[in-house]
Amino acid sequence: MDIEAFYEQNEARRESAELEYGDEWTDATGNRYELAWVEDTGELYLMVEPEAVVTEDMFGDFLVSDEPVGELQVVVVATVRSESDLEDRLAGWEDHMGEANSLRWLHQRLSVSGDADLDDA
Repeated sequence: MDIEAFYEQNEARRESAELEYGDEWTDATGNRYELAWVEDTGELYLMVEPEAVVTEDMFGDFLVSDEPVGELQVVVVATVRSESDLEDRLAGWEDHMGEANSLRWLHQRLSVSGDADLDDA
């Protein structure tokens, strides 16, 4: 679903504080993702970042297009009820996020957790 539909489905998501866990996660094909946790719902979600269009203006400056909201796709990957449980599960994430197919590491960390309900995504 797109990011706007994600927030519209549950107003608590929009009102909640969120913690971000990086925006350089990748899948096996090299797509980039941002990982965030919604405090009030406990939802840990990935947002896929579409390829931004980069153009050059007549002065040689590079311009990056804004991403339309409809292109920012979200999938909830787990529900983790407390920040401390999430911090335990994601310990070391900064070291692994930049690796090729880093979502594999994330999936392994979440699937061994008794505190997280890994959603099929």
